[in-house]
Amino acid sequence: MENKRLENLFQKMRHGADYNYEQWLDSPEILADDFRLMKQSHSNVMSIGIFSWAMLEPEDGHYDFSWLDRLMDELAANDIGAILATPSAAPPAWLSQKYPETRRMNVLGHREPHKGRQNFCFTSPVYREKVNQINRQLAERYQNHPALLLWHVSNEYGGVQCHCELCYEAFRTWLKNRYGDLNTLNHAWWTTFWSHRYTAWDQIEPVDVSTHGLMLDWQRFTSDQALDFYKAEIVPLRQITPAIPITTNFMRPDVALDYWRFAEHVDVISWDSYPRWHQTDDVVTGMETAFYHDLHRSYKQGLPFLLMESTPSVTNWQGISRVKKPGAHKLTSLQAIAHGSNSVQYFQWRQSRGAWEKFHGAVVSHLNSSDTRVFRDVTQIGESLEKLSAILPSTNKASVAVIYDYENEWALNNAQIPRTLGKKYQITCQHHYAPFWQQGITVDVINARTDLSKYKIVIAPMLYLMGKGLPERIEAFVQAGGVFVTTYVSGMVDDSDLAFLNGYPPALRRTLGLYSEEIDALTDEQQGVLELCEGNDLNLAGSYSFHEYAELIHPETATMIAAYGSEFYAGYPAITVNNYGNGKAYYIAARTDDELLADFYKSLARAENINGALSVDLPKGVTAQVRETENQRFVFLMNFTDQLQMVDLGEAHFTDQLTGSPAADEVTLYPYDIRILSAPIP
Repeated sequence: MENKRLENLFQKMRHGADYNYEQWLDSPEILADDFRLMKQSHSNVMSIGIFSWAMLEPEDGHYDFSWLDRLMDELAANDIGAILATPSAAPPAWLSQKYPETRRMNVLGHREPHKGRQNFCFTSPVYREKVNQINRQLAERYQNHPALLLWHVSNEYGGVQCHCELCYEAFRTWLKNRYGDLNTLNHAWWTTFWSHRYTAWDQIEPVDVSTHGLMLDWQRFTSDQALDFYKAEIVPLRQITPAIPITTNFMRPDVALDYWRFAEHVDVISWDSYPRWHQTDDVVTGMETAFYHDLHRSYKQGLPFLLMESTPSVTNWQGISRVKKPGAHKLTSLQAIAHGSNSVQYFQWRQSRGAWEKFHGAVVSHLNSSDTRVFRDVTQIGESLEKLSAILPSTNKASVAVIYDYENEWALNNAQIPRTLGKKYQITCQHHYAPFWQQGITVDVINARTDLSKYKIVIAPMLYLMGKGLPERIEAFVQAGGVFVTTYVSGMVDDSDLAFLNGYPPALRRTLGLYSEEIDALTDEQQGVLELCEGNDLNLAGSYSFHEYAELIHPETATMIAAYGSEFYAGYPAITVNNYGNGKAYYIAARTDDELLADFYKSLARAENINGALSVDLPKGVTAQVRETENQRFVFLMNFTDQLQMVDLGEAHFTDQLTGSPAADEVTLYPYDIRILSAPIP
């Protein structure tokens, strides 16, 4: 394996949960039963110590590791690996009281009280020192323990802003490093607007939402400061346990952190996945979840990730959380494996008796029984994972990438464009991802800094912010033979959120072969019509609808694929293609219906000889994903509908990986069913 630290971790598929052993110290009979149930459920890993600081250090400088010693020993005795957390996510009350400067300050200048979790200041030297002390104690004590498998640093970092003077001073230092002097900063932020020009660094306070460059940089700083805190946390772990890999659990990408920068400093990506199953269309939910899995797989291309948390049943915080229908737990768990995970893990092992998460789902509920539907479902996953060891060294190989960029999203969120309601950047990226998911074509979800050269097709919906060098990299990609697709609301500002003059950056304008003049914003009730042009290079025909955004563009070297068929701009180009160098650049000027995107990308994939997992068209709501080793191919065939589906495998001959039996030529997929098929690579 590329990363030697991960060899022990990935000797087997990992199956387990967050285990709050310390909540049950007064119930030894429950603790004893837990290990029996772990073995019964085929669990081989537990995440421990995540919120245990008050139990590990009940008083300043006075440590008690006796209970953790027993837990680590019990795990080792049962051949269960420990994913041992550092406890920084929830400081004890004594620390918040004794060192009030460690508490986060709100925008009004008030210290937050001790409450919740992740309630500390990332900049505080005192907090950093206290974290370093306890992390060093943990590393020194357990460095040679046979149970120690992986470090779990803190828990679910978020880009929560602190407005204390320490953070403001750190922000100003960050700005000095970025811009050098105030004149450069004032120009980048265009501070002559509304007389906001700064004449001294200490005048800068990140509270003015009208200065978009300021707020974008404040978001960048907040993310960078969280990363800087994380890097300080891991110093004793790297020093004392250099062979033990490190992770921190990511979440869905709306927590105001640039996870791409974090990914450079973790050994393995892990994330917490909580889709809202059975509330709307499960096919759409399945696609969205696949998008997030592929995003997390793409952070470290070529390496597997960990599904660190998922619920085996329900959550307690989503407003509405439905229990999983029969088959859904197996489908949704193994979906993560299909997209590159080498684990299925849950929050939580045993339901808490009190406080915020007492009714969150768990492997072992308040019934304290293995005779439950959830426990049987979890056991089935454990049994299945033990049959998938051949998949461990496999990877997901993609010829298609969708650019979903955090800094672009932050800038776009601030942008006061003609339609500020329902910009839907993340959702739009998913809509452009969905046709490939439906076809069973593997997609990487990348950011704007990623190398593009390995892909045949790169799609960049609503790429509003064009950082330095990006237009030139896109141009080089297309000139070398790549296919680039972008849309309305793209190429509008630089990385300081300053609008480009004279239209797009020159490299992008050359690549697209057009420029944009205006953007029309439609109301939620309004729709327009697009008409495909005869003889277009994708052989598309017919009419489709558009809504919300319609950009008026002027081709220079681009040719028209579709034209607007309504509004005063009927006849104007709506979709274009520009042959540039050895490649092509497509522009979709309006937000279209999903039917057009499905037909467009199906034709584009065919034109570029990009094939799906199977050589047949899949029924709607059924997808297939592929993982490959050097000599074996694994196809995950998944049905996200509540209907029975039949899939003809064509001329391919597969073995069912879970049963060992030859697969029939026509596979029957029951509602929420998954089949894992394998075949040698000739």
